Amino acid sequence: MLYPELFKSMEAVRWNMASDIPWDDFDGSKLTDDQAYTVKMNAITEWAALPATEMFLRDNRDDSDFCAFMSIWFYEEQKHSLALIEYLRRFRPELVPTEEELHKVRFEFDPAPAQETLMLHFCGEVRLNHWYRRASDWHTEPVIKAIYKIIAQDEARHAGAYLRYMKRALVHQSKEFGHNARIAFSKIGVLMASAHRTPQALHPTNLHVNKEMYPQDTVQSKLPSPGWLENWLDNQICFDNEWETKVSSRILHNMSLLMDNTFNTVQDLNRYRKELIKTSAPA
Repeated sequence: MLYPELFKSMEAVRWNMASDIPWDDFDGSKLTDDQAYTVKMNAITEWAALPATEMFLRDNRDDSDFCAFMSIWFYEEQKHSLALIEYLRRFRPELVPTEEELHKVRFEFDPAPAQETLMLHFCGEVRLNHWYRRASDWHTEPVIKAIYKIIAQDEARHAGAYLRYMKRALVHQSKEFGHNARIAFSKIGVLMASAHRTPQALHPTNLHVNKEMYPQDTVQSKLPSPGWLENWLDNQICFDNEWETKVSSRILHNMSLLMDNTFNTVQDLNRYRKELIKTSAPA
C-alpha cells in the first residue's frame, strides 16, 4: 500500500494555518479590488475538491489504498479553500463566499475511466502548481503572495502522489491492466500537454463532467463569475505561452520517466499512444 508512506511524508511537511502564514504582514495598500476578487473565485474553485472526492471514491470503489489517500488530498484541498476564505474574512469580509456559493460547485460528475481520471488530475495538479506560482508573482500584497506559494507546493506534492499511483498501475499483476493504463495515461497526456492549442484552460474544473447538465456542467460554470478564469489567466497573472510550455514540458518529462521512454514533444507522446493501441495487451 502507498497510503501509509504518503501519509507519513505529507504529515511531515504539513503547514499550520495559524503559525505558518504571516498574517501580521498584511498591507492593505498593496491589495486591489480586482486582486481580492480573484482570491474569492479561487476559494470557491478549491471547494470543488468535495465533488471530486465523491467521484474518486465512487469510481475507485475496488481500490481501498487510493481511496484512503483521498483522505489526505481532500483535507489539504479543502484547507486551501479555507485559507483563502480566512484571508478574505480578515481583510475583505465583503468578499467571503456564501455557503450557497460554495455549495453550488457540489454536483455529481458522470462516471469515467479511473485511470484516465487519475492522469487528468495529475496534470491538473501540475498545472495548478504553475498557476499559483504565477499568481504569487502577480499579487503585490505580502500575505496572499505567501499563501499562494504555500498551496502551490501542496499541489506539486499532490501531483507526485498521483504519479506514485500511476506507477503502481503500470506494474499491476494483470498485464492487460497495465497496458490499458499506459494507453489511458498517454491519451490524457496528449490532451493536457496541448493546452496552447485550445481556446480554454485545460484543468479538471474547466471540463464538462455531467452530460445532463451540459453546458452548465463545469465547476467554473457554477461560479459567481463563470468567465473569470480566462481573464485571470490571460490578463491578470499573464499565464502566457512561456508558462504553458513549462506545464507541457513537466507533463512530458514525467511521462518519459513513467513510460521509460523519451517524449520531447506532444507528437512523440501521441505516436507512442498510437503504437500502444496497435499492440495487443500482453498475456
